[in-house]
This record gives sequence, structure tokens and C-alpha cells, in this order.
Amino acid sequence: MMKKTIWIIVSMIATIHAKAQTTTDSNRIIELPASKVKAVGNKLNLNNRDVLLVKKGSNTERISQTQDIPFLLQEISSIVASSDAGTGTGYTGIRIRGTDLTRINVSMNGIPVNDPESQATYFVNTPDLISSTQQIEITKGIGASKNGNGSFGGAIAINTLDIHDEKANGGIQLDYGSFKTLRTTARVTTGLINDKFVATFRASQLSSDGYVDRSFAKLKSMQFTAKYIIDSSSSFIFNYLKGAESTGLAWNGLRQDSLKTNRRFNSLGLMPNGEYYQNQSDNYGQDYYQLFYDKKLNNHWTIGSTLFLTKGKGYYEEYQMNQALSDYYLPNIIRGNDTIASAHFIRQLWLDNNYYGARLYANYVTKKLEAGIYFNYNQYDGKHFGEIIWNDVGIESDKRWYDLNAQKNELNTYAMANYKLTKDFSLFGDLQLRQVNYKINGFRKNPGIQHNLNFHFVNPKVKLTYQKKNRATYLFIGRVSKEPNRDDIEANTIDLPKPEILTHAEMNHAHFITKKVIIRATAYWMYYTNQLIQTGKINDVGAYARINVPSSYRTGIELENEWRFNLFQIALNATFSQNKIKSFTEYQDDYDAGEQISVNHRNTDIAFSPNVILGGRLSFFPFKNDVLAWYQNASLDVLPKYVSKQYLDNTQNENRKLDAYSNLDLVMNLPLQLNKYAKINVRFATHNVFNTMYENNGYTFSYISNNLMTTENYVFPQAGRRFTIGIGWQF
Repeated sequence: MMKKTIWIIVSMIATIHAKAQTTTDSNRIIELPASKVKAVGNKLNLNNRDVLLVKKGSNTERISQTQDIPFLLQEISSIVASSDAGTGTGYTGIRIRGTDLTRINVSMNGIPVNDPESQATYFVNTPDLISSTQQIEITKGIGASKNGNGSFGGAIAINTLDIHDEKANGGIQLDYGSFKTLRTTARVTTGLINDKFVATFRASQLSSDGYVDRSFAKLKSMQFTAKYIIDSSSSFIFNYLKGAESTGLAWNGLRQDSLKTNRRFNSLGLMPNGEYYQNQSDNYGQDYYQLFYDKKLNNHWTIGSTLFLTKGKGYYEEYQMNQALSDYYLPNIIRGNDTIASAHFIRQLWLDNNYYGARLYANYVTKKLEAGIYFNYNQYDGKHFGEIIWNDVGIESDKRWYDLNAQKNELNTYAMANYKLTKDFSLFGDLQLRQVNYKINGFRKNPGIQHNLNFHFVNPKVKLTYQKKNRATYLFIGRVSKEPNRDDIEANTIDLPKPEILTHAEMNHAHFITKKVIIRATAYWMYYTNQLIQTGKINDVGAYARINVPSSYRTGIELENEWRFNLFQIALNATFSQNKIKSFTEYQDDYDAGEQISVNHRNTDIAFSPNVILGGRLSFFPFKNDVLAWYQNASLDVLPKYVSKQYLDNTQNENRKLDAYSNLDLVMNLPLQLNKYAKINVRFATHNVFNTMYENNGYTFSYISNNLMTTENYVFPQAGRRFTIGIGWQF
């Protein structure tokens, strides 16, 4: 009964989180270099950007424990996170307004993070990034232009330049929780030395057994950031981030009809003796080298440049039973009168890549005009190869059965300006020119396929803003295009997929009713041309391909409110949306006839697009008025989340869906100020308080056999009630 009551209250309160109102930089329309972003003050957020401050007692710092960034962002409107291992540690994903990570632009200090080929972002490659993060900015919809892949449903900009402390300090953090989850982090900074130099070093280690069987995570990372101030107008910043991860593979999910018998079952790695290979794993390391130069020429002009190199190398290790030798380009083995055509293998699928580039910018600011121009050149050189490290038929070990490469170059230029037309009205314009060349020299399953593809995109945006005192309204319209990813191109060798196009319009109103009560409402419309979706169709090389559909759309309203009082804050939100494909053809395998049958659908829901999402935060400070008490800053954060049903494919079939679910986390913090400089903080969290058994991701396929239609749903179960306790020492 209590659980239902909580969700009735959440549904009635429609809302926002305070963090979105906490930086002057979020109020500036043009793009600022990451080295210049520093959060200060309280300003009305005009840009529908959600800005999270991570340092100095902020909301995010209070809940920063063992979960990855997607789960820390769930309190923001229209966001849904998922986890392969079921705990928010290891492989995690995020959707913004139903849009997945291959369509969300992710940047770190203005440098692209999305993998150029798959276009996805893997937060597991940068474990415990939150411990170095100063600020995270989430943009929903197209937003302003960004470096890297097109923002097709949102953008996540992460600032990790930890060089703002003027005095030397440091800290150690230890968190331990369910499923043997352990996180240790140490950080130290020099503070500003002789008004010229500051450096910060952070090292982290995170491990977990995971909720799903053999979904372990062993993660390590470190970051070193240094700033040298040349003079009052110019500076250099160097940032080095290293991440290394080894995670147990759990990406097969679980058959939905097995949820009641063994929710934690993992089918990957099965061996002939019925046991499971214990090192069915992903092993990958990534190193980020970033160098920034900024110079203020005068009161109006600022210029700067960036050089970066991202090196990645790693492999999947898999046990594979009964593999055809021909799939590894090997001949059958003749032994006497026997012909051996298959074998058991342990294989490694490798990726070795360099992603590097340069960036130049110039900003011009006056009382009426803010303008900027940005030049970005990025190049990706990737090697794909596979090695057989063991087999049961005597084939030489360490045999490389494919060795292929790819190259992707991008020239990305954009200019934006915001002009104050009158005291109350301002006009923003943004034009991006993006040119992409993508050379592919074969695929693992189709090494003879080669492509040399060129894409040219023109992406305009415009926004009219009305602002008067404590309220603001804006109208936005924009257009963005993006190229297909590597899998799309491999799966469509004859009729290559077309680029996707998104036209986005929205209206936003933000209002400080009083100093303590804020409301914000956003109505949005996102229309897709040639969106790529799964239809079940098998292409000319025998793979299931994503197909362009002519028209689809997302439309909805986001309601966000915040109440700030002395002893508590309420910051909740609600998203109500419709996400539709106007028409498409589904293809189903008919094993009896040896062909595919087609089924036409009209006006169906887009997969993984819930119509209702509720969330936010309720924060309590019970002893805030006890000014002299050592426990004055104690806090309790209540984090509710509700996600309505989601379909696993685009057919809106009730037999292919994830059920609606609700979740509630509690986080308690008890900071103890030992003296002027030292502080100890004890933190305790209960995740999934009501022990809800739910699934937040999955996939489906259907086929006809023996004149019967069979649908198989696979889902990713999430852990029930679990606990984390942490202690930190700052000095």
C-alpha cells in the first residue's frame, strides 16, 4: 500500500531537480571551452539543459557511490538507465526521450567520446569517471551543435578538468555493498602554486560480482590534470585519463519465461561438459590524452585550441561450441575415414584503435551579442582482428583468422550566435557543416566487402527567447542528420542505408514563482525521416538488418517543478509522450517454408519508448538548524523512479514488452567536520527499497515452425534490494 501511495503522490506532483539551475555557464547560449566552465551562483536555466554539479556537497556527490553515470542521471526527466549485470556497475546504458546511446552525443571536455564506428558510448571504459567530474550537462533533443556524432536525441557533456581548487587538499573514499561490490578512490591536488600551476591526481578501483551469474566487473582508472597559467590572459591545461576494464559477458540476457525459476541465469560460455567458461569476458583499455590552450585577447575576443588522442585496445574472450571450421576460413580436417567440419574454440575478438584530432575556436562577446565559431577535425584508425587461442581439434594456437582495418575522418565546423534584439527578446542561430569519409576494408563475416563512403550534412538551428525578470519562454526549431553505423553498412551491402534526418521543434517555459518555487514545462516534437529500425528482415548476406522507415516521430511534454525550503527540497519530474512509426513492414522467419513472411504495421510505438516516465529527488536536512551541531549537514535523499511499459520491438505487440516498473532508492549522508580542513563522511544507501523484481532492457524475435508462431523474449533482470555503505576522508 505504501508503494502505491508514493507513486500516486509522484504522479500528482509533476516536477524538476534543483541542479539544473546552478551555473552561470548553463545560461550562456554559445559553447564555452571546457577549461573555462566553472559552476557558480544560481541562475534561471533558459536552455533546457540539465546541469549537475558533482563537487562541494552537491546532490550528485551525495549519491556518487558504486553505480555508473547512467544510473546517477536517472533523476533527470525523460531518462531511463539499464544494466547488463543488474546492479548499475559494468556495462550500462542510457536512453533520453527513448533515444539510445548510438544517437546521443557524448563528449568529455569538448572532445568526442562516442565510438566513431558503432557510434555508441561505453561508460565501462572510463570507470569511476564521476570522481573526477566537475559538471555534467544533459541536453534533450537536438540542442546546439557539438563535436563528434550528431545529437539525435540528446547530448551528454562531461567536464573532468579538476583544476579549480586554490588550496592543496585530498581525500580517500571507500564504498562496499551487495554482491561484493567494492570501490576505492584516492584524490590529491596541489592547489594553486605561485598563482601559476595546479595539478590533481585521482586513482580508482571498482569491482563487483554482479547480480547476474558471471557478470563480474574489475575496473581501474586514473586521471592526472595540470594547469599552467602563462599570464592573466592565457593558460595551458593537460589532461590524461586511463581506464581499464574486465567484465563478465552478460549480454545474452535471460529468456523471459525463465524469470520465475532463475533470474540470475547466464547462458554465455556453456561448455560440452555442462559447465560454464569462467573467463567469458570483455577486456579493454582506453587512454585519453588532451591538451588545451586558451587565450583572452581583449574584453570581447577569446581564442583557443585543443589536441587530443584517444587510444583503445582490447578484446572479447569467448568459448564457442560446435563452430564450423569454414566460419574461420579453415578447411575441413581429414583423419582417416573421418571428416571434421566443426570444433570447439576459445577465441578473442580484438579492436585496436587510435582516435585523434584538433580543435580551434573563437568566441566574441559584447553586451548584445554572443558569438562563436568552432573548427574540428577528427580521424579514427581502427584495426579489427580475431585470434583462436584454443581449440579441441589441434589447430595451431594464436591463429589470426581475420585482420581488417577501417578509417573514418570527420571535418565538423559550426558557428553560433545569440543576439539581444530588445530588452526582453533574443535570437539564437546555429549552423553546422559536417563532412564524413568512412573507409571499410572488410568485415569479420564478410571480409571481401569494402566501402569508401562520403557523407555531407548541413544542420541548422534557430531559437527565439523571451525573458523578463523571473521567467523565460523560448521557441526552438532545428534539423540534424547522421550517417549509418558500421553494423548497418555491413548488413546492407547492395542497398546501403540512407542517413537519418531529425527535425526537432520545442517550446519551453521556465518560471521562478518565488525564490523557493520553480516550474518548467517543455513541449517537444521530433520528426524522423529515414530512421533506421529493426524489422526482422534478412539481407543479402544473411544478417538481420536495420531498415530505413520513411517517417516516425516523438512528441511529448516534460513537466518539472522544484520546491526549496529550509529543511527539505522537493524536485520531481514527469514526461508524457507518444513515440510512433507511421508504417513499416515486419519480416518473420518461416522455417517450414524456408522463407520470410511480411506483416504490415501502421502507427505503432517505437521500441523502448515508454509513454510515461516519472522521477526526481526528495532531500531532507533534519538538523540544518542546529548550527553548532557536528551533524548539522546530515541529509537523506529519496530517489523515486517510474517507467511505464516498453515494447521490445516496433510492432506494439503485447506479447513482446517490458512491464512497467517503479523503483526507490534511499541515500543517507552523515558528514563530520573534524576541524577547519578535515572532514569524514559516512554514507549509507539502500537501492530498490521495495525489492521490486523488474527488467529494463531486452530484445525479441519470432519465427514459424511446425505451423506454430513462436516468440522468444530475452530480458535483462535487475537486482532486488541491495545495500551500500561508504566512508570518506577529506583533508
